[in-house]
Amino acid sequence: MHYQNPQPVQDELLLRYGEQYFAYERENEASFLRLMLLGLQDVGFDDLVGAKDLKGSDKTFLDIGCATGLLLDHQRSRGWAVKGVEVCRPSADYGRNSRGLDIWNGTLEEAQFPAESFDVVHFSHLIEHLNSPMSFLREVGRILRPGGWAIVTTPNTDGWQARWFKAAWRSAIADHLYLFSRKNLKQALSKAGFHVERVKTWGGLALGAKPRWLKPFLDRLVKLLGTGDVMLMAARKSIS
Repeated sequence: MHYQNPQPVQDELLLRYGEQYFAYERENEASFLRLMLLGLQDVGFDDLVGAKDLKGSDKTFLDIGCATGLLLDHQRSRGWAVKGVEVCRPSADYGRNSRGLDIWNGTLEEAQFPAESFDVVHFSHLIEHLNSPMSFLREVGRILRPGGWAIVTTPNTDGWQARWFKAAWRSAIADHLYLFSRKNLKQALSKAGFHVERVKTWGGLALGAKPRWLKPFLDRLVKLLGTGDVMLMAARKSIS
């Protein structure tokens, strides 16, 4: 595991998520949605959580760090009852006002959702930004129903890019407080009461990197070897 020391305090971190961040999310929301859906497809999300036919279902989906709510909007169109959590006020306001979504503006802990409220809790590229990942994972476990699923996507320190670029790795940035390997993210999820059922990684060479002809080959290779730049874990809360 890699982590910042000393770390910025939470109040300072939250100041980073204002109008500039909202503009960035709006500009890239379609691309981010496409990547999230590819990740969910890659891990077999629908089969995993029994989501092939949700008509008339009361299954609940929470997206933490939901930005403008495009993934929530997509999941709602497929039959899920959805809620979001977003610390950036302009992004949360946009999702609520333009898409009619139920989005809490603040942190997960501040939302104080009732225990065992959700069937799926999804958080993509979020856990690496937190001061206390373990406290966060325990709160995710508290609000998930027994047998519910946590879907987490984050950079992978076991990945080829991290090992090759080292300090110049694109995820070694000031906004990232903790960076996980596959092993220690599994350990963290286990300590929080989850069992990791599926793991996928992807990303062999950054888009636009040279030589461009090498990217398709590396992308296929690292997915096969489990050494991609980004990893997705699907972890299930204990039923007992």
